[in-house]
Order: sequence, then structure tokens, then C-alpha cells
Amino acid sequence: MKLKLRDVSSLSKIDELLVQIRQKEAVLDKVRSLHEFNPMLGHRGCRLGITYPEIYKMQVRAIFEAACELIKKGVSVIPEVMIPLVGHVKELQFTKKDAVEVAEEVIRRLRIKVKYSIGTMIEIPRAALTADEIAQEAEFFSFGTNDLTQMTFGFSRDDAGVFLPGYVEKGILEADPFVTIDQVGVGKLIKTAVRLGRGVRPGLKVGICGEHGGDPASVEFCHKVGLNYVSCSPYRVPIARLAAAHAKLKEQE
Repeated sequence: MKLKLRDVSSLSKIDELLVQIRQKEAVLDKVRSLHEFNPMLGHRGCRLGITYPEIYKMQVRAIFEAACELIKKGVSVIPEVMIPLVGHVKELQFTKKDAVEVAEEVIRRLRIKVKYSIGTMIEIPRAALTADEIAQEAEFFSFGTNDLTQMTFGFSRDDAGVFLPGYVEKGILEADPFVTIDQVGVGKLIKTAVRLGRGVRPGLKVGICGEHGGDPASVEFCHKVGLNYVSCSPYRVPIARLAAAHAKLKEQE
């Protein structure tokens, strides 16, 4: 059998397509292997960075290369790298080591001085209770109040809306804890973490990150316990600023 030139070309294209299909099948197989039944408590946050260090290294490299570019242009930049979902100090030690190595490599390579800090999200009850250990590694705390509420109550944010309105209606809870910080339970963990963390690192900067940052009652609570800042969605910033001003006025009165 004789093959014409155009037939050889067609076979080559088929081979290329087969290679592409095998590559896509390999990616799909990997995706299927990572499927989780309860991803909110699963393979995410620092856990992903520990299993696949290259992911966090890539993100840190991007942060510091961008920072160096801005500094070259005369923009004042102080990156704050925040490691999420830490529950044990050794998780932070592992991920922080990689982050510092990558940051310093970029700084040396681009010959740009960059002042930066590395901290963590406090969103697991164990992290709040061992904040004195974690503060030895973290230069700042940011309370992830959505996850901290979820894990403290054992409620899933995905389906708690089915029963939480009834809890509020029946007086079991005064308010939806995903809207307003539960000051008795979750709040006690926040107070404990602030006290323990600043006991080790007196100048520790502490704030919250989550929709609670735009809730007036939650902002007032954060002011009372000595937090430095609140973070929330852009459209809730005006509410948060007004609530912070009210909290300060109440304190003065």
C-alpha cells in the first residue's frame, strides 16, 4: 500500500490529537481523584499548600514579582502574605519556610528591597486555643469569622439556611451567627486568641476577614476586644466605617 503525502500529514494530525486526548484524560483523572464529599472541611487552605507546595510557591512568587515591579515605579508596597486554615503551628512553619525562600529569591534576583510580613488566618478553633504557639511564627492574625463560626457551631454554611431561621424564630439563637458574630462562643475564641497571641507578640496586628466585618454589632465587638481592623465586601465598607465611628464614640462616652 502506497501512502500519498497528504495521507501522511493526516496521520500525523491524528497522532497529535491522540496525544492531546491522552493529556486531557490524565488531567480529568486527576480532577476526579481530588473529589471530596465535604470540601469545606477537606483538602483546602494550607493543606493544599503542604500537599502541593508548588501552588503556594507560584502564588508567593507572583506577589513578590508584582511588588518589585510596583516599587520600581515608585509605589509604596508592603506585602502581607496570609496562610489560610492553619490549625497547628507546624502547618504554618512548613508553609512559611517555603514562602520566605521564594520571597527572598525574588528579592535577590530583582535586586529590590521589599518589606513584608507573613501571618495567618485564625479560622479553626484549635488555632484560636493555641494562638500563643502560632504567634511565634505569625506576624499578624486575621480571623476568618465565616469558617470559625462554621467550625465552632458545627454548622455548614452551605445548608444552615434550612434551619437557622427557625432557630432565630424560636429564640434558640438571638441572630444568625453567619450574619452577626456569636460573641459568647465564637467571640470567646477570638478574645482568647488575641490574649494568647499578644502575650507572645505584643505588637501583633489582628483583624477579621469575612462578611461579619460589615455588620455593625460585630464591628463594635471587634473594637471592644482590641482588633486593629475589619475587612469586608466593598459594598459594606461604608457601613463598617460608620459602625467603627459609633463604637469609638460609645467608648469615649
